[in-house]
Amino acid sequence: MPVSNIVRIIEKMKAVAECYSCLSRLLRQSAQIATLDETLRSEAIDAGMQVLDRYFSTDGLTIDMATRLHRVVRETTKNSDPYRDMKDREIKLSRELVAQVKPNYSENFKGYLSLSLAGNAIDFFRSLDDVRKDIESPMTFAVDDSLSFEHKLKKARSLMFLADNAGEIFFDLPLVRWLRQYVPLTYVVKESPVQNDATIDDLRRAGLDGDLGRVITTGLATPGVIFELASSEFKREFEAADLVLAKGMGYWEGLTELPARGNILYCSMAKCRPVADSMGVLLNSFVAILR
Repeated sequence: MPVSNIVRIIEKMKAVAECYSCLSRLLRQSAQIATLDETLRSEAIDAGMQVLDRYFSTDGLTIDMATRLHRVVRETTKNSDPYRDMKDREIKLSRELVAQVKPNYSENFKGYLSLSLAGNAIDFFRSLDDVRKDIESPMTFAVDDSLSFEHKLKKARSLMFLADNAGEIFFDLPLVRWLRQYVPLTYVVKESPVQNDATIDDLRRAGLDGDLGRVITTGLATPGVIFELASSEFKREFEAADLVLAKGMGYWEGLTELPARGNILYCSMAKCRPVADSMGVLLNSFVAILR
């Protein structure tokens, strides 16, 4: 049975020791797909490991360190969007999969939220077979505050939807359309490419730039958002929003640095043990946590 308030939730999601190996793997993966030049790959990995060794700390945020590593790879390889081909494949897969699985979900907030969250299983660290299995399986929430959030919608005057990966945007669309019936919505993507996170260019490539309503960016090229570095526009609108729906682990990692406001619904699959532990759930659980 889904639980909510009785689950212990750590107030801030900091890095732990095992994050080092994950970040090292991320660096190598990014360098691998950024260039075919073995010399440049080696240079990017060497430079990235120096950055990782310098900045890694269990008092820091993994998204900050990941951002630094991606910057090194982009600058060393002269490739401004290393995950471009991967994002195009994920967008194509998203378009195909959502058409197959959408009839399995109810046409209401909980159903469309579940469909949107099913898309969060699409991830460049996971095999296609595992992704398909999760998307096609019945959605079960380990923590489910969706009803409380839905009640708040009745009085809300504005909602900010923080999008995650490019491969999820077709899964987001039915939920965005449903929400826009009840509250003005701003869909937020990244300013420029980082990992496989959605950007305005990705929305255009998917043909959805006119279907998601008003769109702004965080002003950053970082997984999730590092709030103090975000654009003035994003910070102003985030602070003013009555409600926020934040998808993906990056936003959990970044925004739990801020005091709890009781109006942010964090929706994610807990894809790594440190994040799962901070949420008080088992690995690979789906959550909708109101904080």
